[in-house]
Amino acid sequence: MLQRIQTIYLLLAFVATGVLPFFLPLWTMSDGKDYLFMQNQVYVVLLGLSTTLTIVSIVSYKKRQNQFVLGRLNIILNLILLGLFVYRSLNVSGETLAVSEKGIGMFLPIVAIVLLVLANKAIKKDEDLVKSVDRLR
Repeated sequence: MLQRIQTIYLLLAFVATGVLPFFLPLWTMSDGKDYLFMQNQVYVVLLGLSTTLTIVSIVSYKKRQNQFVLGRLNIILNLILLGLFVYRSLNVSGETLAVSEKGIGMFLPIVAIVLLVLANKAIKKDEDLVKSVDRLR
């Protein structure tokens, strides 16, 4: 249902993982070229999985437990993606001189994680509300 707040959070997470990476560079190389996520297959796969999990979570609004589990899996996936971004920008030998400036695209997994945590909090609140109403019956 679109009127629930967790759907709005999930839609924003979809934008952060599915739309914005096409426009925001991960970092800028020393020669001035932007490095987008599409230049590395691992980033494409991980962002694609994150976007897919977000869409499946939006569609499965009737099954709150499944939606909650998908949100947690998506958080873990975005943490892995963030770890890969940090590893690539800091520790790859010989690449520290080639990466001159970090782009705003590196922070998209953080935005997605925050939005997914807020969505999971709202899903948990809905689940608790339904359980309390079931107790009254």
